[in-house]
Amino acid sequence: MYYIIQKNVFQDPRYDVIFEVLEELKLDYERVEFKPNSNEFEIQTDRKDIFVYGSVKLAKVTAKFDWFPGSFYGNNHEFAKYSKGYGINTINFGSYITKFSDEVDWSNKTDLFIKPSIDAKVFTGKVFNKSEWNDFVYNSLNDTQNQRINKDTAIQISEPYKLIKEARIWIVGKKIVTSSYYRFHGGIEFEDYVANEGLQFAQNMAELYNVADAYVMDIALTYEGWKIMEINCINSAGFYNGNVKRIIMALEEYYGNNAEGTMHNKV
Repeated sequence: MYYIIQKNVFQDPRYDVIFEVLEELKLDYERVEFKPNSNEFEIQTDRKDIFVYGSVKLAKVTAKFDWFPGSFYGNNHEFAKYSKGYGINTINFGSYITKFSDEVDWSNKTDLFIKPSIDAKVFTGKVFNKSEWNDFVYNSLNDTQNQRINKDTAIQISEPYKLIKEARIWIVGKKIVTSSYYRFHGGIEFEDYVANEGLQFAQNMAELYNVADAYVMDIALTYEGWKIMEINCINSAGFYNGNVKRIIMALEEYYGNNAEGTMHNKV
């Protein structure tokens, strides 16, 4: 495949690893950037066998292109869709979707976990109390520099879970290709490798419901066992300590074996 990679858009010290991997595997690629204040960027290739990696904006824009596999952005990556497939295995099972400016029901609740429903980069989901949330809403809607949040931004609200540790799992063709812890809670001792129980949970979930040909599953260990935190688009997910070479090799193998006469699953 040919790779379209956006110039460093993350404050991620491992972002450039993808270029090293593409060079090592002798795969063709080019770096791109958006023109100021637009959704346009220039590319040199006329190939269609393209995979893109970069910002959510890049993933969203290129999802409409006739590239294969291109971008997986949209549809089943939204909680309203994948929660029906995973059911009680999602950490926010029983949550509801509403608009940013809508009144939140705080009846008998001191804290709630609130996060963006569609675009995880709009703001960082976390536990809010009523005062903190009301201040955040007011400040966001009255900030003239804010271009991400508006009154109709979809948000997801649920009761808070106590988390022990969180991990990111990369899945291609319903199989785990690499993984990485990215957050530990309550002074839990650091581990280099995701626990086998977590990996088995993720594999079971990948077999239970398929989001796309390739995607990222964030999971968390809770006091009720492993749960799915959220599903992310592989085209715009940070690498943490994941093995980037394995990700690219898995994509190359999958599409080498499945490209002929096939369209990838964007649903």
